[in-house]
Amino acid sequence: MCNLAMSVEPLIPSDRFSKMHPVLKAFLCGSVSGTCSTLLFQPLDLVKTRLQSHQLSTMRIRPGMLNLFLNVIRNENILGLWKGVSPSFLRCIPGVGLYFSTLYALKQHYFTEQDPTPVESVLLGAGSRTVAGVCMLPFTVVKTRYESGKYGYRSVYGALQNIYRTEGPRGLFSGLTATLLRDAPFSGIYLMFYTQAKTIVPQEEVDPALTPLLNFMCGIMAGILASVVTQPADVIKTHMQLSHEKYRWTGQAANYIFKNHGLAGFFRGGLPRALRRTLMAAMAWTVYEQMMKKMGLKS
Repeated sequence: MCNLAMSVEPLIPSDRFSKMHPVLKAFLCGSVSGTCSTLLFQPLDLVKTRLQSHQLSTMRIRPGMLNLFLNVIRNENILGLWKGVSPSFLRCIPGVGLYFSTLYALKQHYFTEQDPTPVESVLLGAGSRTVAGVCMLPFTVVKTRYESGKYGYRSVYGALQNIYRTEGPRGLFSGLTATLLRDAPFSGIYLMFYTQAKTIVPQEEVDPALTPLLNFMCGIMAGILASVVTQPADVIKTHMQLSHEKYRWTGQAANYIFKNHGLAGFFRGGLPRALRRTLMAAMAWTVYEQMMKKMGLKS
């Protein structure tokens, strides 16, 4: 983990970025961290989507996580695990950058003299994620459909055109409520647990070489807790984006899941999502904070 964080140093020529606005620096750091984490953990996101999409079928036997991994490799080769990585990049690179730059701007504006309280951390994280989530939602819809294997889109641009032509603007923003109910609480809860975990061990008492590892472990703990709380909203979001014609509103999708799959249905795909979101968020924050330090900014 330390090596990964140190490997971003060549990407930060101080002379070139010394005059850049701090918010733009935060956007750049967030975008780089989003690139690393998206590329590494895309297979987990694909498997999570496939697990949840099987709830829409009439199959009685539900494939497990390992079986889905093997089926994708067998039928679509190893690169099939990265299906949907293009819309993921288009969503996550600017999306993570927008999240971190919004978070940085809010912290600098409202918390220059003191650190935010746990409740304030929840509001900061949720507010920043809401901004990024709304802006990037069309790419989220395309990414979900790519990963499901149920749509034959040839390009991200073609998918956006097709959705707009056949479903209108509503299609590009399908699942908006469920997405925000998933992402805003996740980011708020994650930021609260992450900042609180870091206060347990004072940073000044830790060997600087171990700081990235400490941040990563704090991120792991925060990610697990936040993933469990927001899993039901993720399942609802997937259903709405894959079967937009069936649901008029979020409660309708939730009712369908409960009637047909019970409470357990709201946690379908929970393991790969928890692994992916936890590792992705932990890596993104670790890389982001290391880059911000190199740029002379406090995140």
